[in-house]
Amino acid sequence: MTFSLDQFRLDGKVAIVTGAGGRGNSIGGAYARGLAAAGAQVVVADLNLDGARAVADEIGEAALPVRVNIADRASVDAMVADATDRFGGVDILVNNAALMVEAVGTPVIQTDLDAWNRLLSVNLTGALNCAQAVVASMTARGGGRIVNQLSAGAFPAQTGYGVSKVALLGLTTTLATELGRSNIAVNAIAPGMTMSDAGRALTPSDSPFVQAAEARVVMRPRGEPDELIGALLLLVSPAGAWITGQVINVDGGFIIRY
Repeated sequence: MTFSLDQFRLDGKVAIVTGAGGRGNSIGGAYARGLAAAGAQVVVADLNLDGARAVADEIGEAALPVRVNIADRASVDAMVADATDRFGGVDILVNNAALMVEAVGTPVIQTDLDAWNRLLSVNLTGALNCAQAVVASMTARGGGRIVNQLSAGAFPAQTGYGVSKVALLGLTTTLATELGRSNIAVNAIAPGMTMSDAGRALTPSDSPFVQAAEARVVMRPRGEPDELIGALLLLVSPAGAWITGQVINVDGGFIIRY
């Protein structure tokens, strides 16, 4: 197959992005806008419907805002039904929604078990709920792409959030193994410190963690949400058709920090 830049196009594809309407300058919003710019019709899904509507309004007619609680399977099924009713099916799922700011700061050994179970119900089970809900549509349409959102905070995991993302890595490779024969590729992106609104709240510029990263990260320790879009387009477009079960670290070299 001769390579062409057109292989990064997503015309005729339908994508769901969870967590796409939250906290203003968000990674999910950047993903939704990037997929639409590449030609996809996008379901902008979020627990915050007003936020989802704001992102969908930026995109225009190619976007559908939907309220979803990914920890609730009935809510997830309703989201997929709305996507199918509006656009005909689902080709791409981006499991971006997660608890983050709420899930760091408390040592795991001291974590309240109700908080622990809520964390896993969103960050791990929520991703599985969404994957299970779209597989039938993807299979009927000849295949699909699932991208799970990991984190540099998983390498190594030092918080409950990090633990949930290591578990999501395991789900990624497991689903890639199980779904490969159905032409459904499953991969993950692990962002480093990203200057989304949530990221800025968690790691402000004057935090000791950021200052330490400035000294140890080989390139830039922090990036913008839009700098993740290229990796996403590779994983969900024809250009990345032979990639599955992988993690792309988009982190300025955080993972090889010295």
